[in-house]
Amino acid sequence: MNSFGRLFRVTIFGESHGASVGINIDGCPAGLLLSESDLIPDLARRKSGAKGTTPRNEEDLPEIISGIFNGHTTGAPITIIFRNKNTISKDYQNLVTSPRPGHADFVAQEKFKGYQDYRGGGHFSGRLTLGIVAAGSVAKKIIDQVKINAQLTSVEGRTDIDRAIDEAVATKDSIGGIVECRATGIPIGWGEPFFDSIESCIAHIVFAIPATKGIEFGSGFSSSAMRGSEHNDTIIAADGKTNSNHAGGINGGISNGNELVFRVAIKPTSSIGVPQQTLNRESGSVEELVINGRHDACIALRVPVVVEAATAIALADFSLINKNS
Repeated sequence: MNSFGRLFRVTIFGESHGASVGINIDGCPAGLLLSESDLIPDLARRKSGAKGTTPRNEEDLPEIISGIFNGHTTGAPITIIFRNKNTISKDYQNLVTSPRPGHADFVAQEKFKGYQDYRGGGHFSGRLTLGIVAAGSVAKKIIDQVKINAQLTSVEGRTDIDRAIDEAVATKDSIGGIVECRATGIPIGWGEPFFDSIESCIAHIVFAIPATKGIEFGSGFSSSAMRGSEHNDTIIAADGKTNSNHAGGINGGISNGNELVFRVAIKPTSSIGVPQQTLNRESGSVEELVINGRHDACIALRVPVVVEAATAIALADFSLINKNS
């Protein structure tokens, strides 16, 4: 449900316009140097304010309320919260009767019988990724030998990102994008087949990032158009190094010592300034919907650091499992 991991276990909580959002981290080893300032660099990369992102301006300052003593992790659960201060909840009142196309409004209403917090998307909001980023910063300390980097490689199928963003903003529409993540320094042997393969676990947490619609590892879907003689990576050294990396650093669900490579497809934001058609629950007819509020024209701009964090969380869990096996 709202938890992920076996030994390094994270539990996410909060709503977009509630008092706070945050994360609880259980299983973090004792003795790690950790302070709130350690979390700021990655959190700053996620912040809004740049062109194409929401004008909602939150401080996004973390408060560590448990699990730290004298600047070190204690081994007890770490709880990190972020206070919500810049909310305009009235902008979302019409979405109770007129759910946004492409958003979770309709299914949340059906599943939770109207008791869900609909303001700003509630528990389905991208704001909850603050907790993932914070937990990722902690996870990176556990796997400090692993270097993870994610970047936005295209939006709307185009590599001219600035121009695509300008056009989306001008038309009050939204666009999606592709985020590529690479990780080096992963030792051979992480991953637990069949159901806890390294791909399965990374995909599991990456799909918890709102707007994720697809993931591929290595050559991904293009491998279906290749022959085995093209796709097979020749092993050229005792450390597992290969002359190509179509496998994306994974064989049989287990890390093979090469660079981990995967790509994530992020859909366009559902909340747009263009009038749309949707069902009005009260009248029972399809009517025009005008969405108010503050939203990202391209949420993919803020996703790379979240993907890095999700990857770090999954890999930290594998690291602890490997040490205990």
